[in-house]
Amino acid sequence: MQINRLFEMVYLLLEKKKITAKELSERFEVSQRTIYRDVDILSQCGIPIYTAKGRGGGISLLEGFVLNKSVMTEQEQDQIWMALQSLPKAGREDRKEMIKKYGSFFQKSNENWIQVDFSKWGEQKQVLFETIKMAIFNKNVISFCYYNSRGEKTVRTAEPYQLWFKHSNWYVKAYCRQKQDFRIFKISRMQSVVITEQQFEGVWQQKAEQYFDTVTDMVTVLLDIKKSMAYRVYDEFEQEQIAYTENGDFLVTMQCVENPWLYGYLLSWGSYAFVKEPFCIREKIEQELKNMVIQYKI
Repeated sequence: MQINRLFEMVYLLLEKKKITAKELSERFEVSQRTIYRDVDILSQCGIPIYTAKGRGGGISLLEGFVLNKSVMTEQEQDQIWMALQSLPKAGREDRKEMIKKYGSFFQKSNENWIQVDFSKWGEQKQVLFETIKMAIFNKNVISFCYYNSRGEKTVRTAEPYQLWFKHSNWYVKAYCRQKQDFRIFKISRMQSVVITEQQFEGVWQQKAEQYFDTVTDMVTVLLDIKKSMAYRVYDEFEQEQIAYTENGDFLVTMQCVENPWLYGYLLSWGSYAFVKEPFCIREKIEQELKNMVIQYKI
């Protein structure tokens, strides 16, 4: 969505004349470092944008600059327009207003060709999303009950850093005060979320970016999947993850965190999939099957 962010930055500067990197980073939910990279990109594209440091400083456009859509090709206008329409509904109450405003600028009228909604059904989930978003913007500590991948319930207080959408699920990147370390919480497992009156400085923000960029507790699993499961393979994996055997079966490579969810997911394929690598994962699947035989007294 960078092209949309760049365009909206210019539009904001035309309206407000001057705005700080902090304000822009909070609006777009990115780091200030990303905002300064965007400024460099706009400058390289010929937009007269500059920054001023110190008290009363900020990011501004050269006085008298007018955004002229004639400098963009029709294809570039369409790309920006499609990016706007593809904005997820979750957390963007101003989506319709933005589309109407930019549609008038581009003289586009077909605004309903696509609808993207990453949120799950239910007003409660929308409220939860908005609650966490406001805590991030206002730097408020949140408290909540959390169920981990082993089904254990704990009460947490955390300093939320970023909402993160990954593989059809929403997560919160945060600093957990109980663990005194960074954690990624799955929103669907969070209950009774409350914004406390405590605020945090967020002095660890740069360290957090480095931490979340270098999380490597992933395991690579090689699956041999029967060709009769083609519909599911193409639903759940990207093309670059898929190879083929001589008889038309699939060899799928997947990377994920090793936890109980992974074992359950692998077992969900039944006899249609076989773990080729690593051997340690295959051993755990075999043990899980033995436990199930005992449990069901087969």
